[in-house]
Amino acid sequence: MRAPLLALVCGALNVTAAAAATTPIEHVIVLVGENRTFDNLYGVYQPRRGQTVSNLLSKKIVNPDGTPGPRFADAAQKLGLSTGAYTPTPAVTGSYATLPQPWAAGAFGQRQDVPDARFPASLPNGPFQITHHVGYGAHTGDPTHRFFQMWQQVNGGKNDLFVWVGDQTGPGPSNPFPLAPGRTGQGGVAMGFYNMARGDAALFKRLADQYAIADNYHQPIMGGTTANYFALATADVGVYLEDGKPAVPPAKLIENPDAQPGTNNWYTEDGYRGGTYVACADESQPGVAGIRQLLAALPYKAFNDGNCAPGHYYMVNNLDPAYGAMGQALELGPDKFLLPPQTMPHIGDALTAGGVSWKWYSGGRNDGIKVDKEYCGMCDTPTFFSSTMQGPDKAKLVDLMQFYVDVKDAATFPAVSIIAPYDSISGHPGYAMETSFDELVAGVIDRVKANPALWKNTAILITFDEGGGYYDSGYVQAIDFFGDGTRIPLIVVSPWAKKGVVDHTYYDHASIAKFIERNWSLPPLSARSRDNLPNPVHGKADPYVPLNRPAIGDLMPLFDFSGSRR
Repeated sequence: MRAPLLALVCGALNVTAAAAATTPIEHVIVLVGENRTFDNLYGVYQPRRGQTVSNLLSKKIVNPDGTPGPRFADAAQKLGLSTGAYTPTPAVTGSYATLPQPWAAGAFGQRQDVPDARFPASLPNGPFQITHHVGYGAHTGDPTHRFFQMWQQVNGGKNDLFVWVGDQTGPGPSNPFPLAPGRTGQGGVAMGFYNMARGDAALFKRLADQYAIADNYHQPIMGGTTANYFALATADVGVYLEDGKPAVPPAKLIENPDAQPGTNNWYTEDGYRGGTYVACADESQPGVAGIRQLLAALPYKAFNDGNCAPGHYYMVNNLDPAYGAMGQALELGPDKFLLPPQTMPHIGDALTAGGVSWKWYSGGRNDGIKVDKEYCGMCDTPTFFSSTMQGPDKAKLVDLMQFYVDVKDAATFPAVSIIAPYDSISGHPGYAMETSFDELVAGVIDRVKANPALWKNTAILITFDEGGGYYDSGYVQAIDFFGDGTRIPLIVVSPWAKKGVVDHTYYDHASIAKFIERNWSLPPLSARSRDNLPNPVHGKADPYVPLNRPAIGDLMPLFDFSGSRR
């Protein structure tokens, strides 16, 4: 294990010499879309000859035309029962005869209060091809994707409660929109997928054929955007602080997924205007004992005994930063859904300390004063941190439009870049279309390729913040209390990427930090960050499950550094 980075002062550190890359990769660009599982996008992908992939088609769950396959029943969704203390593995009471009709929850231009008439009321119980009913560019409903819900959806690795949890529980009781048990509008929609064999997601198919993809890459935290973007930057989770020290958050902000009396899995406190924090070292706290018992029953030891420090309340659902885009402190309070300024090191701090240049490009950030309504503050992750917002590194947080200027000059282009799109082109179900994210991806690749001096030593890593609550059939490794979650796509576009290869190594967002650290000889971010985990050792019997769990790869198997640049 490499020595952890023990001290990073507030503000950027002054470094006189830049670290040299240990591989031909001198520039890493991380481009992050939103809310797609691997099966949702690559479920019917057929790789090049000699390669294998784990998806709906290879498992014979669906046929190449998207219809139910010989093993369709393997993905059948079950009915659950949870009437008391929260459990991540509810009792199963039966199966759906047909899927609940999908709703258009959150879908731009669609009615929100009735089932989506574009979809049948009696879809077979299992994955369905979205484009049998609407176009690839259509706005469709947004599945449930929150922390305690996703633990239940995965159901101990059975992946058979996505529909029931979405339909019965949804995002929880505390929301700006009315919900009721069994009337959340987020059940059947979770089983939708796109079909590359019939022309959907053509860009992503072409990139997989030409470069390298991973079919065992995961969202690191169960749930939604903030926690997973946060993990991308820290390989860790946020914590509630007062005056820089762990404290107890306001009661309204504490999660309670125990079922309300007389209900089936209708949480006591959760939602976009409710619970976000959990004290996961304390089994007397709501929701904690069930997950810790699941971890204790694993055939291996969870990372850092679950990675929960006593007296710490960890962020597991969406919050915005307590800094404005220019670094101004925002008011905190019991009705403010803001994560207090964080003091742990993030990847930008480590890069600055190591003399490696970086920028975080966010759509709609503009000059930081007049941020656009499409600006995703929770995706502009360094704004959560005092080290960035109270020091010179704040200047490294820029608008996405600046990328198109910077990419023209290979000599000054940052070594590490993270791109968070405008909301409307993020591909997020509901308010964005996957086609808009496809166009962004194509544009970024084209701009980099248009500068040969830059392209020759660049790796573009394309992934998604999380799976968005869509069904996925893949293996999920329980690493600690917080995840992992479902598989999500990871594509490496680079002259150094292996050609047409599907890599089965186990990864999550911490793998990006591990790649950066290995490429520029940087230490892990902290003693508790997941970039301390070893690279997986995989056996022939099952190439997806590490023999040395918990383990997370560093992405190096996706590259071929032998020979000259191609």
